Amino acid sequence: MKTAKPQYRHELKYFLSQGEYTLLSNRLRLTMELDPNARDNGGEYFIRSLYFDDPMDSAFREKMRGNDDRDKIRLRIYNMGQDGGKLERKHKKESYIYKQSLSLSRPECDMLLAGNYRFLLEKREPFALQMFRAFTTSYLKPTVLVDYDREAYIYPFQNVRVTFDKNLHTGMRDTRIFEQSVATFPVLEGYDMVMEVKFNEHLPAYIRDLIQCGSHARSAISKYCLCRKYEV
Repeated sequence: MKTAKPQYRHELKYFLSQGEYTLLSNRLRLTMELDPNARDNGGEYFIRSLYFDDPMDSAFREKMRGNDDRDKIRLRIYNMGQDGGKLERKHKKESYIYKQSLSLSRPECDMLLAGNYRFLLEKREPFALQMFRAFTTSYLKPTVLVDYDREAYIYPFQNVRVTFDKNLHTGMRDTRIFEQSVATFPVLEGYDMVMEVKFNEHLPAYIRDLIQCGSHARSAISKYCLCRKYEV
């Protein structure tokens, strides 16, 4: 049985000012579809991610060194949902990304956060076994909370997805992902938000012209690193 090849996607990131966002958001609302999750929540939704790293902070340091081939592992919830979350690994190679995910129930999330990973061996998904190995061999531990509001637009050709991530906050050393009362602190200085553009093989010229990629400064932005710069 052949193993399917990872489906890598392009990922471009830009810092935007409030004025740039207002212009682009108005354009996209007229020409692209809002993500269904955004339509159901007044145009945007809230994301909280808990990132994991090893005792050497390898994921953080690899990014800061500019390594072209690296992984980030996180547990993600939406709109502060209390029923569970998604365990994700995002592999980045230059400007390409490949993301794998596994849905976890709330009890499974609690076991993961308590350092009990054996439940992953009982799951059928091959990714669960990969995550068991990663947690047990790299001694991954909860590192930092990353919070933001996301406004997302989709375009079916080339599976284009344009997102505006606003109000980026960090939980500093408080890693209680399901706790709504966690004190968080703003991260960005001098910029208001991050625009991400994801697509398969190429970005359609129509979308490229619409969002004016060449007019904005592309940057190697990592929300994880932005949120850890105050405490590493």
